Amino acid sequence: MPIQNLQFIRLVLLLAVVAATLSQGISHAQARVSPVVVSPVAERTTATAQTFVGTVLPVKKSAVGSAVDGRVVEYPINEGDRVTKGQPLAILLTETIKLSIVAAEGELKLRKEELAEMVNGWRKEEILQSAAQMEVSRARRDYAIARFKRTASLVEKGQSGTLDQMEEDRATSTAAEQQYESDRLALELMKQGHRPEKIEQSRAKVAEQEAIVEQLRDQLKKHTMIAPFDGYIVAERTEVGEWVTRGQVVAEVIYLDEVDVEAHVLDTQIEHVRIGAPVRVEIPALKTTVFVGEVKVITPQADVRSRTFPVKVRIKNVIRDDGPLLKAGMLARAALPTGEQRQSILVPKDAIVLGGQSPMVWVVVPTDEADLKGVDPKGPQPSGKVRPVPVEMGVADGNWIAINGPLKADQQVVVVGNERLQPGQLISIIEIQKPPVTEAVLKGDEAR
Repeated sequence: MPIQNLQFIRLVLLLAVVAATLSQGISHAQARVSPVVVSPVAERTTATAQTFVGTVLPVKKSAVGSAVDGRVVEYPINEGDRVTKGQPLAILLTETIKLSIVAAEGELKLRKEELAEMVNGWRKEEILQSAAQMEVSRARRDYAIARFKRTASLVEKGQSGTLDQMEEDRATSTAAEQQYESDRLALELMKQGHRPEKIEQSRAKVAEQEAIVEQLRDQLKKHTMIAPFDGYIVAERTEVGEWVTRGQVVAEVIYLDEVDVEAHVLDTQIEHVRIGAPVRVEIPALKTTVFVGEVKVITPQADVRSRTFPVKVRIKNVIRDDGPLLKAGMLARAALPTGEQRQSILVPKDAIVLGGQSPMVWVVVPTDEADLKGVDPKGPQPSGKVRPVPVEMGVADGNWIAINGPLKADQQVVVVGNERLQPGQLISIIEIQKPPVTEAVLKGDEAR
């Protein structure tokens, strides 16, 4: 049955119990009729089981260490806390590296702007300015050349000037010629734009600076240790103000949303255990709950002294507000299928009531005239009454448990509403669950 439907039925049953309690306040003489959900007892072929003692283990465990040296400035966790993936566990002092990042980002911005300037080329106004500068140089060159010619002519005729004055004018005209040529070439270069090699050099400088910034940011990330997955803190390894070194563990995290029960199976029995096989698991510390998991791991290496193989049974945990129901290190008993196939009586897992001297189920039996004397004719009419039947649990088959006890395949057992029943109590059946047609059921039918 879907979980949503089961929750709805439980709510209906709770309201029904409240209503029955209120009606009792009106008439104490009337017999209480409890609404329940029942399921038929099933019979099919299952393997014989043997119970193995095991230990509850976390599916994942991580010792979170520091990637750098530093001083702890924040440590916002405590043992037992639930953490989510990516949540900070410890933060180191980062002021110096943050300043380095700011400086590196500023340098990167400068280099990017320089690259953009080279790629975009010279502005029209800058080219016009260079052309004007060339014209100024041209005018100075023409003036210097003309002056040198005049001085040379006067000296040649002996009319005025000296040889020193003529050589000075010659040097001035040569310098003016070279300045003009320099300004002309500069204008030509501006029109052609920057060389591709220079642009690539600028790109390389930008890439180099980007790598420096990313390296510093990565260093900053390493100053914060985070949870690698959802889980629980089971060990604190540092505190605020302490200096941690690279590789030092700051906290231990375990994943408990699912747990493994590890048991050790003899080599003479391991051939009957299969990956994916359903397994009934009992936790002695939790006397009122039975769990059904599946074989997840069969280690192919035995302990050479005991000749046993580690087998892990994966179970979905129950997470409550105060923490996980199944905790690492708990003692467990797993009923693994290790024998031949045989005909078995099975009931749903929810039909088994624990907490007493032995497991039991509530079986529906017919009523007699004496049972109906106190029933309110205007209220719900009983479908029968219940009697307790002690059972011994065997191997799991999906969410069904093979049992040994005085039950037959044509009987019905209570699966919802069985928490507070009393022997002989009248019940009203509001739903009859149908056994699911699973691969295991089909195989059992084929075997018969």
